[in-house]
Formats: sequence, structure tokens, C-alpha cells
Amino acid sequence: MAEDKYNRKNPAVKRILQEVKEMQSNPTDDFMSLPLEENIFEWQFAIRGPRDSEFEGGIYHGRIQLPADYPFKPPSFMLLTPNGRFETQTKICLSISNHHPEHWQPSWSVRTALVALIAFMPTSPNGALGSLDYTKEERRALAIKSRETAPTFGSSERQNLINEIHEYMLSTTPPVPQGDNASEVETDNRVSQQSPPQNDIEEATETVQPPPEDERDIVEEPNETPLRANADQVSQSVPAVQQQQQQLLVNSETRVPKPADDRLFTWAAFGLTIAILVLLLKKFLKANRYDAVFMNES
Repeated sequence: MAEDKYNRKNPAVKRILQEVKEMQSNPTDDFMSLPLEENIFEWQFAIRGPRDSEFEGGIYHGRIQLPADYPFKPPSFMLLTPNGRFETQTKICLSISNHHPEHWQPSWSVRTALVALIAFMPTSPNGALGSLDYTKEERRALAIKSRETAPTFGSSERQNLINEIHEYMLSTTPPVPQGDNASEVETDNRVSQQSPPQNDIEEATETVQPPPEDERDIVEEPNETPLRANADQVSQSVPAVQQQQQQLLVNSETRVPKPADDRLFTWAAFGLTIAILVLLLKKFLKANRYDAVFMNES
């Protein structure tokens, strides 16, 4: 890379060289991106179609153009591989692109932007600039076709870098699932691997012979006898239980005292007697007081 012609003290150049180093030291299977030799502000990239979507297995190339005052302003993105979600060779409108500079954060990087782009692939276009709304079948067909050859774009330097990125992504990206029945076929294969062959099942069935009738009688009779015995015990125990319940009821009635009518009458008579005695006492004291007064007057 012709780094000598760039001012390493420039914040944008310094930041881009750091990201190039980080991208090379921490590769991933989900994407690959590198700048041009002669222009580190232009990057070529390829992303892997997100899993569990109609883009799975596809390899989608594109171009990133970084501004002169990067990372304080966002980059622009352009897809080069037909994909059915974004127009090709058109700057697409995303919250991480230069169409929405108010959303961009200087802490974001090319790696962050590519991760976000993969996440945007299966989302609804909602009429955004540079968006397409193909059917899942059409997108799946484009995903298969995207693996055949890398797109053609620009100069020989660009094309060489595109081809290099395509070979790397092709070696790390699994094939496109073959339609909606792919998961069913895989499930059937797993079931067939876990289940024994039908011939083995038939042979095992033939080797297992039923026991003779005499042996079956010997096995079944002990099972029936306890059942009948248990039933007889249950039927015999019902009257006994009823008798016990009646006995408990009688015992409870004998233990619970009846209403104490005699006691109530006794307490009432006692109270009445006390009241009469109190009245007599009051009369006696009053008579004595009158006698004392009369004696004093005389």
C-alpha cells in the first residue's frame, strides 16, 4: 500500500490505517473489506448473506467511499452484486450512510457499518432510496448466482481486489440452501441416521416369538389373583369403615357435654338469692340509721 504519500498525522489517514490493521488482524467469515492500494479512502468489500434468510449463502460485493474528514462524517455505500434488496451501483440510503449524517457516530467504523449492512439485508425496504422489494424466490436465485463470479467494476486494481475478496468469501461461505425443503431433507436425514434400517426391524420382529400358551397362563394368573383379592378386600372393608365411622360418631356424642340446663338454673337461683340478701342488708342499715337519728333528737 502506498502509505508514504499520505500524511500520517492527518486524523482521517491515521484512523483509516488503524482500521485496516484491525481488519487484517481480526478477520471474520461474515465479511471482508480492504482499501485500494492507491486510494485508502475507497474500500472494496463483500458481505455474506445473513443466515436464516433468502440471502443465506450469497456473496454480495460493494464499494465504500470514505469522506476526507472521516470519521467525523459518514461514508457512502454502493452494492455491485445484484441481490434483490438494494440497487446496484447506486448510493444506498441507510442510517449509517451519508444520507443520514445526523445518525452517524465517530466511534463507528467500517467494520461497524458492514455489520449493520448485513442486518439491513432482510428488513423491509419501505421505499428507501436505492432499495428493491424482490420476492424471496428471486432473491434466493440471485444468492445462488452471486457465488458464480465476482462483479466487474472499475479499473484493473479494483477488479483484482474484488476477485481476491471473492475467493476468500467463497472459501468461508457455505452453499445456498436449496429451497424451503432443505431443512426438511436435513431433518429426514438426521431421523434416518438415528433410526435403524427397516430390514433390521423386520428381522428383530421375526426373532421375537410369543411364549407358549401354558407360559402365558402362568404369567397372567398371578396378575389377576392379586387384583381380585384387592377388590374383595375393598368390598369387605366398606362395612367395617362404616361401622367405625358410626362408632366414632357415638363416641363423639358421648364425649361432647349436653347443654347444662341444671347449671344455668342453679346460677340463676344463686344470683337471685344474692340480690335479695343485698336488699335486706340495705334495709337493715337504713333502719339502724333512722334509730340513731331518733335517739340523738330525744
